[in-house]
Amino acid sequence: MENAMFCYQCEQTLGAKGCVKSGVCGKNPTVANLQDVLIHELKGIGFYGQKNLEKGLTIRSEINKFVVDSMFATLTNVNFDPTRFVEYIKKAEKLKEELKNAVGEIENVPKAANYKAPNTMQEMVEDAKNIGIMSDKDLDMDIRSLRELLIYSFKGMAAYAHHAYVLGKFDDEVNNFFYEGLSATIDDSLTIEDLLNLNLTLGKRDLKCMEVLDSAVTGTFGNPEPTEVLITKKKGPFIIVSGHDLLDLEELLEQTEDKGINIYTHCEMLPANAYPKLKKYKHLVGNFGGAWQKQQEEFDGIPGCILMTTNCVQKPRNSYKDRLFTTSIVGMPDCPHIEEVNNKKDFTSIIEKALELGGWDEDEPEKRITIGFAHNAILSHANEIVDAVKSGKIKHFFLIGGCDGARPGRNYYTEFAEKTPKDTIILTLACGKFRFNKLDLGTVAGFPRVLDCGQCSDSYSAVKVATALAEAFNCGVNDLPLSLVLSWYEQKAVGILLALLSLGIKDIRLGPTLPAFITPNILQVLVDKFDLKPISTPEQDLEVILGTHA
Repeated sequence: MENAMFCYQCEQTLGAKGCVKSGVCGKNPTVANLQDVLIHELKGIGFYGQKNLEKGLTIRSEINKFVVDSMFATLTNVNFDPTRFVEYIKKAEKLKEELKNAVGEIENVPKAANYKAPNTMQEMVEDAKNIGIMSDKDLDMDIRSLRELLIYSFKGMAAYAHHAYVLGKFDDEVNNFFYEGLSATIDDSLTIEDLLNLNLTLGKRDLKCMEVLDSAVTGTFGNPEPTEVLITKKKGPFIIVSGHDLLDLEELLEQTEDKGINIYTHCEMLPANAYPKLKKYKHLVGNFGGAWQKQQEEFDGIPGCILMTTNCVQKPRNSYKDRLFTTSIVGMPDCPHIEEVNNKKDFTSIIEKALELGGWDEDEPEKRITIGFAHNAILSHANEIVDAVKSGKIKHFFLIGGCDGARPGRNYYTEFAEKTPKDTIILTLACGKFRFNKLDLGTVAGFPRVLDCGQCSDSYSAVKVATALAEAFNCGVNDLPLSLVLSWYEQKAVGILLALLSLGIKDIRLGPTLPAFITPNILQVLVDKFDLKPISTPEQDLEVILGTHA
């Protein structure tokens, strides 16, 4: 097998330049190269899909969903199973051929659109060196940078589109843009300006995608409500549910009811505890652990099971490999996988394993945190918030959120939260909140100083709150006493950044490092146009922020 690779799609990438022998995420070269082949196939699907749309032809829903699911599978820490990628690649070939036949004869077809993958895994891995990120040595670096920015943002948007599809919702404008954008990545006629505009358009589509997902989730499970969540252990058998898929959690809760099994959320599933339809299950007892990157330590030898519903999964230690179950697009070699059959999943295998393991022997002393401050909960108190700002009780809002990760320097976000003045409010979301969400930062004007808005997909909540406050104060979002201090790790965060930039939001601080795939020239464009800033120190950044809005 080919023992070389190149990947720089996540913040953790080796030396902030690129992983070339193995992925820091745990991805081996075989999987990395198969992902490159799959993305190359998807570019061809994008080309022929776009040609179908230009002719007014309808693309089957199965193809739309395949594009979404297969792109999501290549996002960091989702699927490490090479056999699953071979299946994706072979299916991509068939669907691309279907789109090609539907559109008929056309001129000026890029060579990449007609790429045909070999039949075996080994040949696919070998072929990847001819189509990978750096295979075209003559490609302008800034063009490559903007193409990769598109691809990675598509991976992030695909995650949200996948979650919406699971709940029976989708948007044609979002689906159609996948074809336009993927096609653009093999169109040599497009300029830097063209690609910049496409990236900002993707940001708008990503925001629309998150809106569709928000509607699907709240329509299914109700609006999140402020809720105290247990974060300590309870005696008895248990299953920990990680990832983001609320429907998987609901099905598991249904199948474990009255079986004496406690269900805990983990990492980005924490917000599930605030949804009315899920809260009714008394055996949804609380949340276990912290952010995704600590799972190898926290799951080590655990006397219970883990269900990974989406990202972020790490290669498990041997001490819990037999009790980590995957489902949906998640894949991990040698770990049991639960398939969907006729739109249902049978969780019998993980239930029996949890009962066999027995769980914890005793309760821990109880400790709880408060969550559930999505847009509906916050905006129901909009008048009180506006009055508190006008009276000077609340001086500033900080959005401190995004992805957590293992790279040194992320303690910046803990220190920043700790140093924010007591007359300010922190909005937070995604797993970045685990850097400070268990700290007692008190209250201000009757509100908790830390308002947990939910998962990374709930960035839509933060946008909705910001735009509602801007409307209440009759100003633009950039004129609010609001500062965005974001952390990124994987591609959903990249798409969210584009969504914020597409709204014209400026002065965003980003860290802990800037993306390796953004060239200095493209970074300068973003700095000039949007005043995008790297984080420095909490003290310096707070001094600048609060001095600006004094």
